[in-house]
Amino acid sequence: MLSNKYTRGRRIATVTSALLLTSVAVAGAHDLFMKPLRYFVDENSEVLVRVLNGTFSKSENSIARSRLRDISVVTPAGRERLDTAAWSAQGDTSTFRVRTGATGTYVLGASTAPSVIALKAEEFNEYLRSDGVPDVLEARRRGGELAKGARERYSKHVKSLIQVGSSRSESFGTELGYPAELVPLDNPYTLAAGGVLRVRTVVEGTAAANQFVLYGGRLSDGGRIAQRSVRSNADGVARIPLRVRGVWFVKFINMTRVQGDTVDYESKWATLTFQVR
Repeated sequence: MLSNKYTRGRRIATVTSALLLTSVAVAGAHDLFMKPLRYFVDENSEVLVRVLNGTFSKSENSIARSRLRDISVVTPAGRERLDTAAWSAQGDTSTFRVRTGATGTYVLGASTAPSVIALKAEEFNEYLRSDGVPDVLEARRRGGELAKGARERYSKHVKSLIQVGSSRSESFGTELGYPAELVPLDNPYTLAAGGVLRVRTVVEGTAAANQFVLYGGRLSDGGRIAQRSVRSNADGVARIPLRVRGVWFVKFINMTRVQGDTVDYESKWATLTFQVR
């Protein structure tokens, strides 16, 4: 009888621990990804662009229009800033629509204004671990701060590349001047599975050396492209091996410690999405 009670107790404890870990992980899972309904698009057609706030697979809530700093589309003819009235925040997923013109590789971009969040120590540490901010986590460990909660000011800056028609164009590498940005040095629509995409990590207009970068995605059948990591080199360039066909993401979070402010940390997030086929 005691053995049964002990076994049940251990099971309850295990389940409780798992639920706690899950809730902590969810608290940290708040990436922002731009995911057009289609990445290969006809000329002079309309594209629905979804913006997922959560994970690469599921949006947990939409982003209010009032938080937007910019929505842009870059075509071979140049950059066009869209009216934020085009942004819809219905339900759990933000959306906007883009009307394509001439053939070429287009850049879609959106940037949010800073917001502040307060997290308990366990939540903040797990977020640093799971979302790819190992340097700050290690600094907290060295400084004996793992038991401290944190206030963070964050902003998110997302981009996506779509291929319109058949002609590739150099507009794919246009910098949008966001506080954090992934700038492709190669056009992924000239690469096949097995190729390597070079991207530059840029923070406040300057290449970010030794930046921790994560990449992964989804196969056409819905299966996962395993997430992996890489560091940018001294010139801020990270090399992304495009192992398989699918929809890919590249992302980084640049976080710094803040002194003499109402927050402890400031982070700038950047993501980039595209398709390889």
